[in-house]
Amino acid sequence: MTEEGLNIGKCHPEEIRQIALLEREAFTCPWTEEMFRQEALSPLSHMLVAKSGGRGIEQAVLGYLIFWLVGDEFHLHKIAVKRDLRRRGIASALLAKAFTYASQYHCRRATLEVRRSNVPALLFYDRFGFAVEGIRHGYYDDTGEDALILWADLPDSILRDQTCPHGGIQVA
Repeated sequence: MTEEGLNIGKCHPEEIRQIALLEREAFTCPWTEEMFRQEALSPLSHMLVAKSGGRGIEQAVLGYLIFWLVGDEFHLHKIAVKRDLRRRGIASALLAKAFTYASQYHCRRATLEVRRSNVPALLFYDRFGFAVEGIRHGYYDDTGEDALILWADLPDSILRDQTCPHGGIQVA
């Protein structure tokens, strides 16, 4: 995926249907379209989408990220990329863009929960400086699996200089 082929921006209401479809592909306990619509109404919630580039055609949603800003903390709630486009830097670009946005609100720390068994996600988050700081036992309803609570510091230099790894995709 090249810079010309990827646009990252705020989610628009007409994109929620595509996000819900992607969600069903990505997660064993997916949110419904209505849940996404309700999430979009929350004043704490921010939704970003990665879309295919090009002009004159409706852009397809390739991935999305949902986060909350609470005080000086960034809470990552969801991130997903279309299955056939994973490992091409889209998730990295989404997270880097979200971190840039968080820096405008002076966020100092970032947190998320991830399944203990999700090794690819753990490796991904490690690249952004996340480390395990806790466990939520039996967190996932579908399996009863534990969630690992990850935290990362968001130093001004990383946010300001855009040195977070993002798969070679330039984010503005």
